[in-house]
Amino acid sequence: MKSTPGHRDSADTGHAGVSANMMKKKNPHKKHKSSLGPATKVLSQPRRDIVGCRIQHIWKEGAGHVVWKGTVLDQVPVNPSLYLIKYDGFDCVYGLELHKDERVQGLEVLPDRLAKSRLTDVNLADAMIGKAVEHMFETEEGPKEEWRGMVLARAPIMTTWFYITYEKDPVLYMYQLLDDYKEGDLRIMPDSNDSVSAEREPGEVVDSLVGKQVEYAKEDGGKRTGMVIHQVEAKPSVYFIKFDDDFLIYVYDLVKTS
Repeated sequence: MKSTPGHRDSADTGHAGVSANMMKKKNPHKKHKSSLGPATKVLSQPRRDIVGCRIQHIWKEGAGHVVWKGTVLDQVPVNPSLYLIKYDGFDCVYGLELHKDERVQGLEVLPDRLAKSRLTDVNLADAMIGKAVEHMFETEEGPKEEWRGMVLARAPIMTTWFYITYEKDPVLYMYQLLDDYKEGDLRIMPDSNDSVSAEREPGEVVDSLVGKQVEYAKEDGGKRTGMVIHQVEAKPSVYFIKFDDDFLIYVYDLVKTS
């Protein structure tokens, strides 16, 4: 059962001071354990490469704290202190400077090993990357709700998972989409001609915006700043942005207007 992206469980927001925005999760009944597991290894200097590792740490914000476990998916080349993480029970990908962020405490590498699994249908996986899709989610009321989005790429490390984003919530999510497709909960939309902006002429060079600083005007008149951290290979006009004031990864189509 998948609840809609962005679903927040009110039970989790009871952790005083912990931002409700961190509580985007698929299974509203899954709780985070509050005890540290045994046989953990505290990170020591020099820092080892933790990409691909299972980690655990305390997240402390305000008067509240909670223990998170997850998998480190990637280290961002244009900002090596920034890591992309898939936390257990959460569907969005988070971007955190694990060694610098004061809210991350007691960072440990777990002895857990990721179970190796292979894609059951590589051709289907390749065919859905870069495509617009309709993704069905369970609602609290029972009937399924349709979310339109785009499959961006296969996720690193957790290779049976896919990066995806949605029109109604343009942040970076991860799901096992082949399972959803086989269960009838994912429909690949036919290609349309309204995405000409993302097409390139043969031999055309597209300037990458990766590493560029960006400024975003908010509806209240304020501004937020961030950095472009990744260009989507299947859709070169689509980029990942990490804003300075957020831990989510935003996905925008940055088509040049000049």
